[in-house]
Amino acid sequence: MEAEGAEGAPGGAEAALSCFSFNQDCTSLAVGTKAGYKLFSLSSVEQLDHVHGSNDTPDVYIVERLFSSSLVVVVSHAKPRQMNVYHFKKGTEICNYSYSGNILSIRLNRQRLLVCLEESIYIHNIKDMKLLKTILDIPANPTGLCALSINHSNSYVAYPGSLTTGEIALYDGHSLKAVCTIAAHEGTLAAIAFNSSGSRLASASEKGTVIRVFSVPDGQKLYEFRRGVKRYVTISSLAFSMDSQFLCASSNTETVHIFRLEHLANSRPEEPSTWTGYVGKMFLAASNYLPTQVSDMMNQDRAFATGRLGFSGHRNICTLATIQKLPRLLVASSSGHLYVYNLDPQDGGDCVLIKTHSLLGSGTSEENKENDLRPPLPQSYAATVARPSASAASTVPGYSEDGGALRGEVIPEHEFATGPVCLDDENEFPPITSCRGDQQDKAAPS
Repeated sequence: MEAEGAEGAPGGAEAALSCFSFNQDCTSLAVGTKAGYKLFSLSSVEQLDHVHGSNDTPDVYIVERLFSSSLVVVVSHAKPRQMNVYHFKKGTEICNYSYSGNILSIRLNRQRLLVCLEESIYIHNIKDMKLLKTILDIPANPTGLCALSINHSNSYVAYPGSLTTGEIALYDGHSLKAVCTIAAHEGTLAAIAFNSSGSRLASASEKGTVIRVFSVPDGQKLYEFRRGVKRYVTISSLAFSMDSQFLCASSNTETVHIFRLEHLANSRPEEPSTWTGYVGKMFLAASNYLPTQVSDMMNQDRAFATGRLGFSGHRNICTLATIQKLPRLLVASSSGHLYVYNLDPQDGGDCVLIKTHSLLGSGTSEENKENDLRPPLPQSYAATVARPSASAASTVPGYSEDGGALRGEVIPEHEFATGPVCLDDENEFPPITSCRGDQQDKAAPS
């Protein structure tokens, strides 16, 4: 999941965390502070397990973990142009790379590692950390907004394609070729996210009123959700559930919205049996007589479920995860807390806050006062989400002997070797290869 910096939170809210990010399959949370960084496991609702922490690198503003492996990528304000990659279980540094400008974001899957600067994106082969491609002269991207599909068999990359409009540039990080440009919004982009398979891409503009979902790689619009029309907001994160049935969006307001990805035609009964159903049917019929612009807006889906925060103004990110066989909405805040909600995948509605964890200590939690008043969950609730994982082990192309590409040069496809890779002797991705790199002269714009 994408990392979000927590500095400069609107409304004057003081940030206890400098950054935070969920890992690719929502099983771990990484946070950065003035002192260093911490990694937490998300396997339990009641207990937030502190997996690892380090104060060796202070003032961390980017920290990303590769799935549940020992590979973690760290960038600090002390050296904002340097990326450090660590094997935290062994306490060793795998490699470090320096760039021509400040690193704004890092994205990684089991095949690729992206380093996003304001006007360029570096694509590394994560198996040996060698540079494969530099996307040069991208439109100014001061927030480092970019997304990488966690499905390493395609490794699609998305980033802003325009400085003034909401165009999305779609790039194939596997074949290292541009795919297409998606005209997603009129206003500039604020958030983008792929689903787990890399077949869908969600986006929101700076206005924050409309969220759209496009098919990948053809860029066709599939869904359009209206978050609200009362005011413009700043969307801080978008995240699909692992089964791609839901999409959540958090902002600088007190509400997290969850949308269900299904067509209205497939979910609306032919003869509604409730009062609201009849009203909805009449409303739909009336919309056929309205101008196209108005009827399109009325036919857009509203939020299927919502999570209510006890605050607004703090920087935050959200995700949807299955923990202990039940669907949960997770929200991490710059205030230093993780909020865990129950999500009803059948009826939606208000999500119930069941746990609040402190991210500043060693994983201690604060019990929510409403816990004892919460009704028991129905048995069928777990059955709706007890699905097998969509991810599976596969062979990954991505090893090259030539030391990487220079200044945007593409490594020929025939030079790749194919085969399963593992991280050292712990059955992890990818292998440990000691390396050093300075991309300032080799691959950065002159």
